[in-house]
Amino acid sequence: ADGEIHEDQLLNFLVNRLDEEVPISLANNAEIAAEDIYEVLVGACADGTSVSTLCASSQNTPTANTILYHLRTKFEPERLERVANTLLRKDIDELLPEQVEVCADLHLRPYYGDEADTDGLYHSEAKRGTTAFHAYATLYARVTNKRYTLAVRRLEDGDTASSVLAEFLGILDGLDTEIKAVYLDRGFYDSKCLTLLQTHDYAYVIPIIRWGETIQQELSEGWSRVIQHDLTGKLDGHSWTVEFP
Repeated sequence: ADGEIHEDQLLNFLVNRLDEEVPISLANNAEIAAEDIYEVLVGACADGTSVSTLCASSQNTPTANTILYHLRTKFEPERLERVANTLLRKDIDELLPEQVEVCADLHLRPYYGDEADTDGLYHSEAKRGTTAFHAYATLYARVTNKRYTLAVRRLEDGDTASSVLAEFLGILDGLDTEIKAVYLDRGFYDSKCLTLLQTHDYAYVIPIIRWGETIQQELSEGWSRVIQHDLTGKLDGHSWTVEFP
């Protein structure tokens, strides 16, 4: 009535939409309802915090153990990811201009829990005192400094930057809008990813990792210029070299 969107209205909208798209079956004698679980999830996302922190600081909220138990036992991660990405890209072509810049990022959130309880986590080289991470990749369009998320991809052991990038580039190929440029974080800097970007013929910008003496020498020269550099990779025992500016 006052022309404003209020917090409780937005919360109700999100909870109802999630309940419609990803219903949760609970026993008749369950102490909580599906709406309670989704309210905690939406609240934690909005506050940028964890389920445990939100439950501990909020009144009349189910315990964190109760919420986490249902999250672990009731959700199928692959189906959840599929539904979420479908919703993210619904009507996206109507929101994007004729040309867009897109960004791809890899996110590694350190896991410091029990080392025996790391199933489903992503293991990588040691960072911040651990080798186990809650890991995911995001793809989003950048429009006048706003982000329109196109895809979120959970990472597990066996996933590689190039396998994730191949999926993301497939999504971009399916959009009606023109891709002006692709910006990637340094996690995508390897020969397979560079080959994929050249194959799809997208303009791209990616920070390099200073592997080897040649590039370290080039970067120590001290003035701006364009050079050609090459990177060699291996796949199934075969090696190849990709050259890029």
